[in-house]
Amino acid sequence: MASRPVVSVFDCDNASETVASVRLPAVFIAPIRPDVVSFVHSSMAKNKRQAYAVSVRAGHQTSAASWGTGRAVSRIPRVAGGGTHRAGQGAFGNMCRGGRMFAPTKVWRKWHKRINVNQRRYALASALAASALPALVMARGHKIDQVPQVPLVLCNGTESVQKTKNAVAMLERFGAGDELNKCKQSRKIRSGKGKMRNRRFVMRRGPLVIHAGKGEGLEKAFRNIPGVDLACVDRLNLLQLAPGGHLGRFCVWTQGAFEKLDELYGTYTQKSSLKKDYQLPRPQMVNADVARLINSDEVQSVVRPAIKQRKHHLIKKNPLKNYGAMVRLNPHAQCLQRAELKAAEARSVAKAAKVEAARKGLPTASGAAANKAYLKLRKAASKKQYNLISADDL
Repeated sequence: MASRPVVSVFDCDNASETVASVRLPAVFIAPIRPDVVSFVHSSMAKNKRQAYAVSVRAGHQTSAASWGTGRAVSRIPRVAGGGTHRAGQGAFGNMCRGGRMFAPTKVWRKWHKRINVNQRRYALASALAASALPALVMARGHKIDQVPQVPLVLCNGTESVQKTKNAVAMLERFGAGDELNKCKQSRKIRSGKGKMRNRRFVMRRGPLVIHAGKGEGLEKAFRNIPGVDLACVDRLNLLQLAPGGHLGRFCVWTQGAFEKLDELYGTYTQKSSLKKDYQLPRPQMVNADVARLINSDEVQSVVRPAIKQRKHHLIKKNPLKNYGAMVRLNPHAQCLQRAELKAAEARSVAKAAKVEAARKGLPTASGAAANKAYLKLRKAASKKQYNLISADDL
């Protein structure tokens, strides 16, 4: 929302001179709701559509009848006659060549959308509030780098401008020349069939000049400038304030129109004087800076202190793959491994001796003797471990 308490009113003939300062209307600090604006805009845009439909006779302008059953063909109506390729072809159905469409469109479709009055006013207030934020105006694509102030308010002498060249010079005087050039250079041929339906060209939207509707010639002066739209403050339209449902239209206000906003939309202390029982929507949060709220002294004084100690989670190890974990679970595993190592060493020595004896032609010990020696070592290790466990139990 805009936080500027007062807005300067510029002299329309001198951009460096201000003639007055007016208080920022309360509608410019209304909550900005892009979801409401998008919903209302999509519904309002449907109220300009023209009804269209296909002809009620389309696809049925032929004599065709079904052949019935018993001829090994489908029961779709078929063109009567003979002597031509058309005879016997399917007709009428949406799956047939030259047939009607499925569910032919009718002109009595529900074309228009009813929108709640409060929703429309909420969307309009949000669009006005967004037009006072330079960040949103620039994000929408407007060239306002040289504009002295947003929202731009000009004196009431603007409404007496009669000539288009004077209107263009006035906009360029207040830094809107780049915006006008952007709109003028953006004119291009529309893509699609709209170019054949009196909608041949498309162009970017430029400034929206909002006046008080006194009828002093302002409309004729501004209406032929490419990209510039005109609106009366009594009849503001969301389709102009948020084209395409996108917030942040660059608005140029006259002083009379700007000062009338409080009468139209009211403030947060009094209701509107021109709309029946209407008051501006209130924001859900007065201060939307959540980080500032959390770190404030009032909140930090009542919350518990942050936990500094870190909780370390041990990794569960697989005893079948981790020898240390196996020893902790089964202390006897250490003795078994030692016995296995000794037995492996004994087998290696026996094998070397056997190979050496075979090389020299000497008799060798049998495998049974070596196995017996291994079992003896393992039994001794088991007995030793059992004695240790028994001593611990005593």
